[in-house]
Amino acid sequence: MIAIRDLAFVRYQAPDLDLMEAFLQDFGLVRSVRTDDALYMRARGAAHHVHITERAPAAGTPGFGLLAQSAQDLRQIAAELGSRVEDNPEPGGGERVRFTDPAGFVVDVIHGQQTLAPLTMRDAVAPNTRADMRRLGSKIRVPVAPAHVTRLGHALLLIPNLPSWVEFYKSVFGFRESDTYYGGVPDNTVAAFLHCGLGPTWTDHHTLAVAAAQDGRARFDHVGFEVLDMDDLFQGGEYLRQRSHRHSWGIGRHIQGSQLFDYWRDPFGHKIEHWTDGDQVNEDTPVSSAAMSPGELAQWAPPLTPEFFE
Repeated sequence: MIAIRDLAFVRYQAPDLDLMEAFLQDFGLVRSVRTDDALYMRARGAAHHVHITERAPAAGTPGFGLLAQSAQDLRQIAAELGSRVEDNPEPGGGERVRFTDPAGFVVDVIHGQQTLAPLTMRDAVAPNTRADMRRLGSKIRVPVAPAHVTRLGHALLLIPNLPSWVEFYKSVFGFRESDTYYGGVPDNTVAAFLHCGLGPTWTDHHTLAVAAAQDGRARFDHVGFEVLDMDDLFQGGEYLRQRSHRHSWGIGRHIQGSQLFDYWRDPFGHKIEHWTDGDQVNEDTPVSSAAMSPGELAQWAPPLTPEFFE
């Protein structure tokens, strides 16, 4: 069985690329390529792009990309899906297998895409704790500016057919559960956090997370981008606040995954998250299951409002 290496990008639709680009720049992404019909934004790492917006009459979340570990894996995926490997026609090139998943998302599995020189950023702040004094004889001075978004970390998807969708991604792409939530009784799974099944190699607590769509409509709940450190999370949020962007929830620390988080809304209402300091898991990490409730979403945070669930 193959295992996906990571999430490659998320794909949106919007009627105004200028408006989306202005917001994403304030959020901490940088333009990679723009055409008449699509906007490709990168983070500060080597990935060619991590966020795609296609021009369309209405806003939407049509799909996402996954990174194959090898060309051989890509061909095995194509055979498994009854599809074919083709040259990727989008910026960055490489090869892809494109298919529509059980929820209706258009998914591109990518290999061999062009990488870019990483963008410069400050060093992460060395914390001073009682147990570990790292910052000796120096001060912290962090200006208010867009966050240093280092990479795309995860996507949380709302899925109408949750059990079959999870089984598909486990059997075809090697994803494994890190933790789950249940509703009412323990065998009624209503959300799952999936990590890349890389055996003993440490990887993010979740690359894909899924929750049951109560209205039966598949879509993104949110996507999460990793920022440099805790100061970056706070000062990046302050920059967005000063630019009058719409805040959704945070700052807080999640329970499942442990990330420090801060949620915002893009100009078309989509939730987008800054996060840092998340858990790492591997094949030996125990899987837990907890009853779903609003109190299970954060160890500490401001009170949730109905807006967050829109």
